[in-house]
Amino acid sequence: MENFFKLKENGTNVRTEVIAGLTTFFAMAYIIMVNPDILSLSGMPWGAVFLSTIIASIIGTLVMGLFANVPYAQAPGMGLNAFFVFTVVFSLGFTWQEALAMVFVCGIINIVITATRIRKLIIKSIPEGLQNAIGGGIGIFIAYIGIKNAGLLSFDAGIPELVPLNHPSVLLTLFGLALTVILLINNVKGAIMIGIVVTTLLGIPFGVTQVGSTVGLGQAVSELKTTIFAAFGNPGLVSLFSDPAKIPLVLMTIFAFSLSDTFDTIGTFIGTGRKTGIFSEEDQRSLETSSGFKSKMDRALFADATATSIGAIFGTSNTTTYVESAAGIGAGGRTGLTSVVVAVMFFLSAFFAPLVSAVPSAATSPALIVVGIMMLSAFAEINWTDFEEAVPAFFAGVFMALCYSISYGIAAGFVFYCLVKIMKGKAQEIHPILAVSTILFIINFVILAII
Repeated sequence: MENFFKLKENGTNVRTEVIAGLTTFFAMAYIIMVNPDILSLSGMPWGAVFLSTIIASIIGTLVMGLFANVPYAQAPGMGLNAFFVFTVVFSLGFTWQEALAMVFVCGIINIVITATRIRKLIIKSIPEGLQNAIGGGIGIFIAYIGIKNAGLLSFDAGIPELVPLNHPSVLLTLFGLALTVILLINNVKGAIMIGIVVTTLLGIPFGVTQVGSTVGLGQAVSELKTTIFAAFGNPGLVSLFSDPAKIPLVLMTIFAFSLSDTFDTIGTFIGTGRKTGIFSEEDQRSLETSSGFKSKMDRALFADATATSIGAIFGTSNTTTYVESAAGIGAGGRTGLTSVVVAVMFFLSAFFAPLVSAVPSAATSPALIVVGIMMLSAFAEINWTDFEEAVPAFFAGVFMALCYSISYGIAAGFVFYCLVKIMKGKAQEIHPILAVSTILFIINFVILAII
């Protein structure tokens, strides 16, 4: 295990990696129940999506851990599953089988742009100031996820305000947050995981921690035959391109899927891997010199690219690298062993879903909030007194949380970076790939406005 994962070389050990894996899993375990709830609205069997979510998460996360040796977990992405149902199926009128076919094609596109180094070149094109802004922005975003999941804010009339501090789950969240902060300040090993466990147990007498309900594993296996390979049938890939009049709409929708998927992943890798050393100088040099899969960055990007198509084959929307992986990284995870632990937990969840779903958001939200605090240190590397650097950094960092999207935050940063450089007469400083990416984002916004 030491030789395979290079634990000492990465400054970690088995205990730390296991705790990190458990931390990441419980921070993202909500997807096991939430993804079927969302995708089943399109007519897909709940049990089939439940099982395909677990299968896609296991395979994608294992590839990330065993092939890339990095501590990232993969699962069907929130936001992308909503786009799948409410835009592609409900608004545009495609069947869920055709939507799965689009996701599969999106995955193939991501594999191609990864194998041809386009993804790596995109990362290289992002200036250091924007990379730091993305890192800090991910911190705001993941902390906001924690605050929102905990129910600490209400949005009456669209205005966020602090909820009354009289609900058991809110009080439990505040306790968990205080406990986790105290443990971290005192350098207690496994502080984040301890906070999750203690808060979950304390939630039992208050009725916050409750065993969830789900379909039986046997029923889920029976229903899986409805979605597995459904992307390739008719309706599906066969019917998707059968109507020439709809092909432009199909291509625009696949483009929207792919762009969001690509930049969500790039943002997560930059935001969580830059300051922690997960991606070393070797990986930075590989952005310029390497071809194939010689570095961890190469392999991690490929692992993420393959996961989307694998998920579509079994019957779920885009599988992507989870920003909640930052929780495990904050707990000390540095190698693929963290990912393997997450994959094992996903496997066990197929048999113990009610128990896994019993861990309340009040227990996991404090972990996300404190990890977000840790990641804000990236903002210190930005020269905020230089308006030319501060403007795109602000929009890249803050818009991630405001728009609830990593890719939209990156888009805002790119647009304002290009705008500032052009207005200052420094258009030549804009990397051609960053310029093209910005144009693609603008096209994407136009497409979304049209469809």
